[in-house]
Amino acid sequence: MPPRMNPVNTLLKRCHWAANEWNIPYHDEEWGVPLHDDRALFEMVILEGAQAGLSWDTVLKKRARYREVFDGFDPERVARYDKKKVRELLKDPGIIRNRLKIAATIGNAQALLKVREEFGSFDAYIWQFVDGKPKQNMWKTRKQLPASSATSDAMSKDLQKRGFRFVGSTICYAFMQATGMVNDHLVSCFRYAALRK
Repeated sequence: MPPRMNPVNTLLKRCHWAANEWNIPYHDEEWGVPLHDDRALFEMVILEGAQAGLSWDTVLKKRARYREVFDGFDPERVARYDKKKVRELLKDPGIIRNRLKIAATIGNAQALLKVREEFGSFDAYIWQFVDGKPKQNMWKTRKQLPASSATSDAMSKDLQKRGFRFVGSTICYAFMQATGMVNDHLVSCFRYAALRK
């Protein structure tokens, strides 16, 4: 009988944090890929905010359940959630049961809809912070990776002014990394060159 193949190629050189069954597929397929779909961008705003004070692995493990209970991150639906829905969410062990983060999710959906009215899409609004194209960094070591930047500071300030919550500069920078607004794969990582094209 042939040996079972491991679907994850362990010979590839990856960023230091991609090390387990949850974050390797996320690193290899999603992290740093430019994202332009409003619903997917809303999902990342919410998940990055939900991560505050926790590990990203915790969020990845709960992501499928988040998609179920938050109506596939449809901002129109989430914006209409009422107290009854909030009570249901607070009882769901499949998500991070934090009252402030759940309230922020609903408030952020409402704020996103206003942004969409003004800019035509959340995508058009959020990508203006990098002039519509990914910033290509060239980090050689993980110590060089910043936790925030002047751009994430500006994004955070503007989002907060528009009523978004759980969008501090560090969360905004993580959002920029996740959605491909910055290419923060180390130059030694196999994904770096692919995303530089």
